[in-house]
Amino acid sequence: SKEWHMLKQGKTVQIRAEMNRFNTEGLEVSLVAKPLFINDQFKGAVLLVSPVRGVEQMISQVNRYMIYAIISTLIITILLSWLLSKFHVKRIQTLRDATGKVASGDYDISLKNSGGDEIGMLASDFNTMAKNLKQSREQIDRLEKRRRQFIADVSHELRTPLTTINGLVEGLNSNTIPEKDKEKCFSLISEETKRMLRLVKENLDYEKIRSQQIKLDKLSLPLIEVFEIIKEHLNQQAEEKQNQLRIQVEDGVKVFADYDRLIQILVNITKNSIQFTQKGDITLRGYEGYKETVIEIEDTGIGISKEEIEHIWERFYKADVSRRNTAYGEYGLGLSIVRQLVEMHKGTIDIDSEKGKGTTFTIRLPLNTKNE
Repeated sequence: SKEWHMLKQGKTVQIRAEMNRFNTEGLEVSLVAKPLFINDQFKGAVLLVSPVRGVEQMISQVNRYMIYAIISTLIITILLSWLLSKFHVKRIQTLRDATGKVASGDYDISLKNSGGDEIGMLASDFNTMAKNLKQSREQIDRLEKRRRQFIADVSHELRTPLTTINGLVEGLNSNTIPEKDKEKCFSLISEETKRMLRLVKENLDYEKIRSQQIKLDKLSLPLIEVFEIIKEHLNQQAEEKQNQLRIQVEDGVKVFADYDRLIQILVNITKNSIQFTQKGDITLRGYEGYKETVIEIEDTGIGISKEEIEHIWERFYKADVSRRNTAYGEYGLGLSIVRQLVEMHKGTIDIDSEKGKGTTFTIRLPLNTKNE
C-alpha cells in the first residue's frame, strides 16, 4: 500500500530485496515501478523486475574479459617493445661501426637513412660529417703534396742563387775576377739577393695576412693614378715579351683601399698576365658600379683551363710548372695573397678564362660610405 501510494503521487519506486512477489521465487531482484497517468488520472504502473544475480554474472564476465584483454595487451606490448628495441639497437650498432671506421681514418662511408626519427636524422648528419671530413682530408692531402713540392722548389731556388753568390764572393776575395767584371758581379749578387728576399717576404706576407696581423689604412684614391703607377713599374717587363699595357678608366673613378696593398694586388695579377701573354695586350680597366669600384685586368694570353681555375686560389698551387723567376707569384703564393687582401677590403675577386683566348680578373671593392 505504501508503494502504491507513492505511485499515485507520481513517484518512481525502486526496490532491491528478496521478494516473493511477481513470481520471483524468493530471488534477490531489482524492481522499478513507473507510474502511468492517462488524462491526469492514475491508471497503474509499468514494472521492470530483474534478478540481481544476472547482473553480477555479467559484471563478473566483463571483469574476466578485461583481465584477458590486459594480459593480451601486456604480451603484445612486450613483444613489440622487444622487436623495436632489436631494430633500434641494430641501427645504433650500425652507427657505432661507422663511427669506428671514421675514427680509424676511413671517411668513404654512407649510412642509409632509415626513417625520419632522431636516429634517421643522426644518420643523415653523420653522412654530412663523413662527407665534409673526406673533403677536408682530400684538401689536406693536396696541400701537403703541394707543400712538399713547394719545399723542394724553394730549396732548388735558394740553392741556385746561394751557389752563384758564393762563387762570386770567392772569386772577388781571391781576385780571380777581372776588374772590369767586378761591377757586373756586384750587380748579379744584388739581383740574386733580392730574389731570395722576395721569396722570404712573400711567405711572411701570406702568414701575416692569413692571421689578420695586417691593418689596412684605406683612402679614396684616383684609380687612374694607381693604374699609371702599375704601368710605370711593369711596362719594361711587358715590352720584353712584346706586350702592350693599356689603361681604360672612366673620368673621376676612385677606389677606396689601402694604397700599398692595392698596388700589391694589381702588381700580382698584372705580372701574372704578362707572364702568360706573348705579343698580346694587357688591359687595366676601371669603372664605378653600384656602391663599388670595379677593376678588370684582361689579357690575351694562353688562358687557364676550368680544372686549374678551381684550384688557382689555393696556397702553393701553380697553374704552370714552368712558372719561375718572377717577383710575385713565383712559388704559388701570389694569387692566394691577392684573394686574402681583396677579402680584407670586404671585396670580391672573380676569374673568367678560356684556354687559348685569355683571362680576365674582376675585382669589386666597396666605395667609401658615411658609415665607414
